[in-house]
Amino acid sequence: MRSSHKLARVETTFDEDNLVPNAGLQVPAALAQKLGVAELVDERVRLPEKVAGRANCGTKAMTVIGAMLAGADSIDDTDILRAGAAPELFDQIRAPSTIGTWLRAFNWAAVRMLDAVSRGVLVRAWQAGLGPDLDADLTIDLDSTVCEVYGTAKQGAKFGYTKVRGYHPLLATLAGTGEVLHARMRGGNAGSARGAGSLVRETISRVRNAGATGALTLRADSAFYSRTFIRACRDHDARFSVTVKQLKPIKEAIAAIPDQDWVPIDYWLAGGADVAETTYTAFKNTKDEIALRLIVRRVRPTPGSQLALDVVFDYHAILTDRDGEMLELEADHRAHAVVELAIRDVKAGGLAHVPSGKFNANAAWLALAILAHNLGRWSLKAAGAAWEHATTQTLRTKLVTMPARLVHTGRRIKLRAPTNWPWREAFTNALTRIAAIPAPT
Repeated sequence: MRSSHKLARVETTFDEDNLVPNAGLQVPAALAQKLGVAELVDERVRLPEKVAGRANCGTKAMTVIGAMLAGADSIDDTDILRAGAAPELFDQIRAPSTIGTWLRAFNWAAVRMLDAVSRGVLVRAWQAGLGPDLDADLTIDLDSTVCEVYGTAKQGAKFGYTKVRGYHPLLATLAGTGEVLHARMRGGNAGSARGAGSLVRETISRVRNAGATGALTLRADSAFYSRTFIRACRDHDARFSVTVKQLKPIKEAIAAIPDQDWVPIDYWLAGGADVAETTYTAFKNTKDEIALRLIVRRVRPTPGSQLALDVVFDYHAILTDRDGEMLELEADHRAHAVVELAIRDVKAGGLAHVPSGKFNANAAWLALAILAHNLGRWSLKAAGAAWEHATTQTLRTKLVTMPARLVHTGRRIKLRAPTNWPWREAFTNALTRIAAIPAPT
């Protein structure tokens, strides 16, 4: 980036009243209006009596969501929506101090009310055609993540298995779209699978309530291998595949697989990996005893590596009740890694930090971050097929951060965006599709 001017000598003044920074927020904000997000918050969320800041929850929620879409990751950052002419375009913005008071008023019941809001918004978005094919089979990925914090002032932030101080939220995401279907804030020392059973049940209920009629499959890593997780899946007629640790019974089952049953698969090292399967009875001698398919991938260590000195094969096993061809199921389970892309995008937005010293305020912040994330995913889908798999950072860089000048013409407001904005087609496509969405009933 060069200029023939001496840029350090260019005079800069902060006196343009008609400029709207982040004018591209018009797209997700218009979508939020069509889906009735603020109205749902006002209808569902009831903060405790006599607490400060309990009024106008919908307006305050949209302030946080809009700021998150513009890159805010702290309460003070919500001030980004009050610069220039932005308060005239988005005319119900609250100050950071007001937002902080509101968030600290949340108790756990109010956080669960926000969960009900995200459930209702999901239903409306999918019915508007912004979600997956509702008749198709869907795959849901379950995982947890660590949100690191510093210092000891944040309630519930503790050291967990990663030896990092922070929070340990649990998330369920939809493979293929990157939407977060459900999330729950937990303390930093929570085990990975704590609350997984109830989250699975609620997530399946959400998906069905939103109109999905196809078969459901849940994928998870070894931290979620438990009777609670599997029972929740089976109680709701959902299939599952879950990684399993190399426990002694698993090792014995793998050792009993005949050599001729191992099938080579494509691998970067010729002859470097094979797959085989056997049957394994999980939770033997309990009421949850169940015979499952044990599918195992064995990998030869890289020649010359330290691992190659000690072992012949490294084994990766999954347990599943799914029907289908062994190699396809094994490859599909490896695709569980896409959950990390959704988590990355959430953390590139509002969940880059957990900003409050109060646990319930941070739980509310998580719920709002998920709403912001999903509004971003749906905005990208509205922009066109080429944008469906774009990242949160791409949404922000190419659409949201577009500046514009606010102009009054008669009784209408008009935004004058930069000439030759490279992504104007996606912007106009998104607004056109959003305008065609019928009002919620």
